[in-house]
Amino acid sequence: MQSLPIPENETSRLSQLEQLHLLDTASDTNFDVITRLASTICEAPVSLISLVSEDRQWFKSKVGWDICETDREVSFCAHAIMDPKNITVVPDSRLDDRFKNNPLVRADFPVIFYTGVPLLTPSGEALGTLCVIDRKPKTLTDTQLNALRDLATQVENLFELRRNNLQLKKIEKLLNAKNEQLKTFAGVISHDMKMPLANMIVTTDILKAKYANQFDEQGNEYLSYLKQSSFSLSDYIDNLLSYYESEDLTIQNLENFELNHLLEELIDLLNINEDYIINFPDKNLELQTNRSAVSQILINLITNSLKYNDKETGIIDFKCTEDHAYYYIQIKDNGKGISKDKQSSIFDLFTVASETDNKGKKGNGIGLSTVRNLVNSLGGIISVNSDGISGTTFDFTIKKVASKNS
Repeated sequence: MQSLPIPENETSRLSQLEQLHLLDTASDTNFDVITRLASTICEAPVSLISLVSEDRQWFKSKVGWDICETDREVSFCAHAIMDPKNITVVPDSRLDDRFKNNPLVRADFPVIFYTGVPLLTPSGEALGTLCVIDRKPKTLTDTQLNALRDLATQVENLFELRRNNLQLKKIEKLLNAKNEQLKTFAGVISHDMKMPLANMIVTTDILKAKYANQFDEQGNEYLSYLKQSSFSLSDYIDNLLSYYESEDLTIQNLENFELNHLLEELIDLLNINEDYIINFPDKNLELQTNRSAVSQILINLITNSLKYNDKETGIIDFKCTEDHAYYYIQIKDNGKGISKDKQSSIFDLFTVASETDNKGKKGNGIGLSTVRNLVNSLGGIISVNSDGISGTTFDFTIKKVASKNS
């Protein structure tokens, strides 16, 4: 038996194999299908997907073979990976100087016939082989060899798919960590800014109360502008905190409540005046879901309807229906509307649908993004429809979830 050959690119090859994290993993149907096909097509009792590591060969999938691994020193596949561009065919190992003294040739199930197709990475390193084995001398037809090569390509595709999935998981883990850092940063900064802002608002009121007669008209306007800017920044901070907190809400925090009763509470909370007509759903449905999340969704949508309504009498219509799987809630107003070109992006963070509201204030583009997060947390989706002139309709769904006690 010849000494064990080592590929010139061994360091790179082992690195690529390690990055797959495939050694010693559980059996996988996707690989087992390929070895079964290889055994059938080549009319060979044994078919293996072999991975050649530093000191052993390990079989990711095997048909007709009980052994999980062997030492690399006796591996036929360790020789096959030396010629990565070609199929290694050994018709009779007893007549081959590389293998005639190999312990596998003298085993209870002797490896007499061997054919292995190297399994390559995109950069050309051979990680192992797809091979077929028989206990007697054998040859394969060109059709069988081509089929074996095609099956090996499918194994390589599975390797590449695994590599991509591992990379995606790594990126996802990194993004989750970055997102947690950002949420922590936003929370700390936001809370640290709330007190100075409150002090600015109070100080502005004190200055106006005590020294208004000492300021000219422009000076008093500056104080009003300072106070309004402080309120705007405070609202921005509150919205930013709500956005990040919305990602932690879950549909599993279930409560039973009547939608119309919740709407009544929200209308009272928002202190909507007589210039608005509010039409509740005809049927007062009882919902079982996260009440806090639904409240935040409706507050944001109702507030938008109020802020961007330019009609003498504002109208807000609510509808709610259900089926076996979802609640369907609609809120429709007769306000300014949203232009068609902005409807596809209004749920994106920091995207605003209108330059200013009916008080001349510019939005911060956080509210509707928060709404989408909340709706998604409830297992639903949200959509918008508007002709850009005579109002806007928001439709969102809430997935029904059975309570643990039901």
